[in-house]
Amino acid sequence: MTTVAILPISNPNGEKSYRAIAGDKQSVGKTAGQALDALTAQLGETQFSALLVIQSFRPDWFFSRDQQKRLSELMSLWRTARDQGQALPPEQQAELDTLVDTELRAATARTAALMQQLSHSSL
Repeated sequence: MTTVAILPISNPNGEKSYRAIAGDKQSVGKTAGQALDALTAQLGETQFSALLVIQSFRPDWFFSRDQQKRLSELMSLWRTARDQGQALPPEQQAELDTLVDTELRAATARTAALMQQLSHSSL
């Protein structure tokens, strides 16, 4: 099964779009669905089946508002540094890496909670 990540992105004008990523392939669309459709076409899979979980990107008990804000700040700094051919200072990179790992664990915990809720509701 192919793993796909769909992430919201904003251009310098603040307009939101979505990037779909699977391995070394990626696409961008005005909606998450457009990005996924374009990526699916690139993958060349005639039958694409997936369980889609769309996260609202609102704070929750797994990843707080402060964590989201700091992750956003650090990602902005990282993009600026990358665009200038530089790296973040080591302490900021370490903090960014920790927040990314924390968000990944939060996403995993959210998925586990959702699966548990689905299994209980189908009984």
